[in-house]
Amino acid sequence: MSIDDLVRRMQEKAAKGSALGSTVKFELEDGTIFIDGRSAPAEVSAADRDADCTIRCSSETLDRLMTGDLSATMAFMTGKLKVEGDMTVAMKLSSIL
Repeated sequence: MSIDDLVRRMQEKAAKGSALGSTVKFELEDGTIFIDGRSAPAEVSAADRDADCTIRCSSETLDRLMTGDLSATMAFMTGKLKVEGDMTVAMKLSSIL
């Protein structure tokens, strides 16, 4: 799954969701996905900017989270997902994932 594919899928989901009130950055092995959720719909891009919350995982893990094959809790507990910054922001991501 490429960064562009993941961004596109997140953009589709973000178009239907409400504002997160924060910014989030996913750091993947092959690039970055930035979500500006301060307005609705959230803006999703491949930009590398400072964020309120940074999540590090593989593209495969993010894909599995988005398809529902893996829960965020399980990914975090097994070390497949690492969170830096405001953890409450990460917990609001269900509308985009």
